[in-house]
Amino acid sequence: MENGAGAGAAAPAEAAAAWNFEPNVTLLGLTALSVRGVLGRVMAGMVVEDCGAGGRPAVPMGHGDPSAFPCFRTAEEAVDAVAAALRSGKHNSYAPCVGLKPTRRSIARYLSRDLPYELSADDVYLTSGCSQAIEIICSVLARPGANILCPRPCYLFHEARARFNGMEVKYFDLLPERGWEADLDEVQAIADKNTVAMLIINPGNPCGNVYTYEHLAKVAETAKKLGIFLIADEVYAHLTFGQNKFVPMGVFGSVAPVLTLGSISKRWVVPGWRLGWIVTSDPNGVFQRTKVVESIKCYLDISCDPVTFIQGAIPQLIENTKEEFFENTVDVLRQTADICWEKLKGISCITCPSKPEGSMFVMVKLDLSCLQGIKDDMDFCCKLANEELVVILPGCAVGYKNWLRITFALEPSSLEDGLDRLKSFCLRHSKPKLGQNVHSHPLSGRQTADVRCRPGEGGSELVHCVMHGLISSHCRLKLKTVQFQVANAPGSAVVAAIAISMNMISTKSVKDSESKIVLLN
Repeated sequence: MENGAGAGAAAPAEAAAAWNFEPNVTLLGLTALSVRGVLGRVMAGMVVEDCGAGGRPAVPMGHGDPSAFPCFRTAEEAVDAVAAALRSGKHNSYAPCVGLKPTRRSIARYLSRDLPYELSADDVYLTSGCSQAIEIICSVLARPGANILCPRPCYLFHEARARFNGMEVKYFDLLPERGWEADLDEVQAIADKNTVAMLIINPGNPCGNVYTYEHLAKVAETAKKLGIFLIADEVYAHLTFGQNKFVPMGVFGSVAPVLTLGSISKRWVVPGWRLGWIVTSDPNGVFQRTKVVESIKCYLDISCDPVTFIQGAIPQLIENTKEEFFENTVDVLRQTADICWEKLKGISCITCPSKPEGSMFVMVKLDLSCLQGIKDDMDFCCKLANEELVVILPGCAVGYKNWLRITFALEPSSLEDGLDRLKSFCLRHSKPKLGQNVHSHPLSGRQTADVRCRPGEGGSELVHCVMHGLISSHCRLKLKTVQFQVANAPGSAVVAAIAISMNMISTKSVKDSESKIVLLN
């Protein structure tokens, strides 16, 4: 037969069973621990509108890569350093497994500025971004029964890599009422004879916190008491704009040995360049005696390297980048953090326990009791993306159910737009309160949507938000009519409704549709 299947050919299922291979099943569940994987699920039902035809742009408030925004463009000196390294013709070959010596020396000098001792090139190991640094550390630590202590909430990539290497992860809480400090009593309670290390993320992802010198000193003393070392994820180093200044964990390397993880991704805003490092902040030589350093070198022998010309650019990149660039980046983050903090205060179903002081994120608590038709944080984010084209990371992606991680590293105008849409979404899905009986019917599949404001209820802000939410949705859902009825409502509310209606009707997206807006009083 032409298809090669004779009478005795095995059925497809039987043929598949004859193959002597299968996937590593551990990998199949790890996508749930990936920010990329979770954001992919959040955006799965989102239909991006054509901005050129009057549609709204999507607002990405779910990831830590602001490089696409002009206000976060990397330094010209960084671009020039990479171009010069590439044109030189000196960096087209393989690099040593630990990285180019001049690059490691340059990074050692850069990091030593904040330490009470001098690092050398031999303390630095280059990686393909901080993600590979986490991968290497988890591989080096892996042995039967070993566990590491991680904070909760936490960037779950650490857990994913640990689980893939057969390690157990134990969690200690960060305390929102104390600026997300680590609960060190819990650390001591959960550690056991198989605990090998404790992870500290500073400045904090996902919480936006920055630890004080005093708290980090207590962390180091706790690690010493337990006989474990510290993994310091400092990829957001120096991106601080609050009261607390960045203090590297390596300052306490003589108390307990520290493996510092970092990269150029965040401070230079070039996550796609994939250049990171592992640094042994260990003036007492503990890592040498315990052969951790030897294990890192062995792993690097069998793994991939950062791109050679990026390595070659680092000395000039570090030396030539002006302080003004870093100051400007921090100024923008300070501005957007302020915007985020102030606007979140006006969203009733969201609570922000503390103003962010570092990194690019803030954690906020979602009050589901204020909302109707929302099951959990994942459901909230999926519906928000679908209805408002605003992408936020659900707290389940960082181990904190029914919280949200909001990224504020955007153009200020885009951030304000995104937070306004978030507020409209929350009001549209709010449960009616006593004395504020605003009703909004489900819109999908309807020909007409009605909103009624009864005597003595609401006010101009309430009318504004409900009206904004309805009108912004009506074209996307192809409603024939959006009917807004105000019966004996405050005069300011009626005026606001009329103003908003006229403004929205004048937009291209409403003009070009067949729908209409009816205002009744």
